[in-house]
Amino acid sequence: MRAVKKARKLIEANPTNSTAETLSRLVLALESETPFQLADLYKLGYADFELALAVIAEWRLDRYYTSKAVLLDLSMQVEKGKAQAATESPAATAKA
Repeated sequence: MRAVKKARKLIEANPTNSTAETLSRLVLALESETPFQLADLYKLGYADFELALAVIAEWRLDRYYTSKAVLLDLSMQVEKGKAQAATESPAATAKA
């Protein structure tokens, strides 16, 4: 199971637990790109600390894939635009 899913299940199970609160703050900080006190991670038990690190790693990887998807979409739009321009050019030339 992915760390993000594990963290979600942990938070859903007991949202008022200190570990759930720390993980929630971590996720919000990652999403909003705001500061997070790393010392809060050291207060977690070892397994939860490892989970938090895995969440960070997955978050970074997912951002990479999101950026890749945006780049792919943009590249496809450029190619579609070139193909459309190529098909419109002969028609414009024939009218001239």
